[in-house]
Amino acid sequence: MADKLTRILYVEDEPDIQTVARLALETLGGFTVEICSSGNEALSRAPVFQPQLILLDVMMPGMDGPTTLKMLRALPQFADTPVVFITAKVQAGEVADYKKISAVDVIPKPFDPMTLSNQVQAIWERCHG
Repeated sequence: MADKLTRILYVEDEPDIQTVARLALETLGGFTVEICSSGNEALSRAPVFQPQLILLDVMMPGMDGPTTLKMLRALPQFADTPVVFITAKVQAGEVADYKKISAVDVIPKPFDPMTLSNQVQAIWERCHG
């Protein structure tokens, strides 16, 4: 069995979504969650926090999710870290594009706070099964 998932970095610019996701992941999932409001913040905080999995919004001001993912992948310690997009942009072609740039999965917005931690855990287990 792989390492237990404990540390998640969530990059999301909407404060309301940040709050709901943190509650869902920490309270229901028992995870330690670090939240960043921008791609640039994620690039500076990720090396310190050392997340095991990264949740990433697609549409953010400044640096969008796909660009943030490319920048994170350029850092050797995040070359293989599972990244999951959380986005409302979930047309088949969009999801295929996210997977082409190395996202392991996509969770549609609005997500269900009651099932979010289970979804994240299932993705982790699939990546490390």
